[in-house]
Amino acid sequence: MRVMKVMSVLAIVVLMANVVAAQNRPASPRGHTATQVGGSYNAEGRYEGGKWIDIYYGRPILRGRQGIFGEGADYGQRLYAGAPLWRVGADQTTRFVTEADLLIGGQRLAAGEYTMFVDLANPTAWTLIFTTWSGKEDPRADDPNALWGAYGYTDEKDVMRTTMTVSTVDLSLDNLFVGFMDMTQQGGEFFILWDNQRAGVELELAN
Repeated sequence: MRVMKVMSVLAIVVLMANVVAAQNRPASPRGHTATQVGGSYNAEGRYEGGKWIDIYYGRPILRGRQGIFGEGADYGQRLYAGAPLWRVGADQTTRFVTEADLLIGGQRLAAGEYTMFVDLANPTAWTLIFTTWSGKEDPRADDPNALWGAYGYTDEKDVMRTTMTVSTVDLSLDNLFVGFMDMTQQGGEFFILWDNQRAGVELELAN
C-alpha cells in the first residue's frame, strides 16, 4: 500500500512538472544554424582549419496564418510589429557570429559578433543589416545599449548593409529558417526562408 501511495505521488509530480514545462515553453522555438568555411579535409578525412559561422535566432511558426509578409503598402508591417525593422526571427535579437572575415553581397564584414536585421521596404530586394547593438535576454532589462528584437533600433551602430534578392517559392514553410546553400570552402549562399518568401545573398571568404 505504501509503495502504491509513493508511486501515485510521483505520478502527480511528473504530471505537474510536464504541465509547468508546457506552460513555460516559448511560442517560437530557438534556432541555431552553423557552417564552416576556409578549411579542408586531411588524408584521414578530418576537416581542418575551418572557420565557424553561427546564427542564433527565434523560429516563429505560421500556425495557419496566410500571407504573413502581407502585400502592397502593408508588406512586412506584420513582422515589424511596431519596430522599425524585422528581427529575422522572434523574441531575442538575432545574433550572427563569424570567425572569418566575409564578403556578403560584395560588402565586407569583419570577423566578430553582430546583431542582424532586415528592412522589408522593398518586397523584391530586402536590405540585410549587421549592427553592433547587443541583444537583451529579458525584454524588461533596463539597458539602453541593448535591444529586444528590433525595438529601439537606430542606425548609428550599423556596420554593414547589403541587398538580398527575394523570390516567391511554390511552398509555404511553417517555421522560419535561416541557413546556407551550395557551400564550398570559399563560401556559397546565405538565405532566409519563411512562408513562400525566400531571400538570398552571396557569401564568401574575404581575402
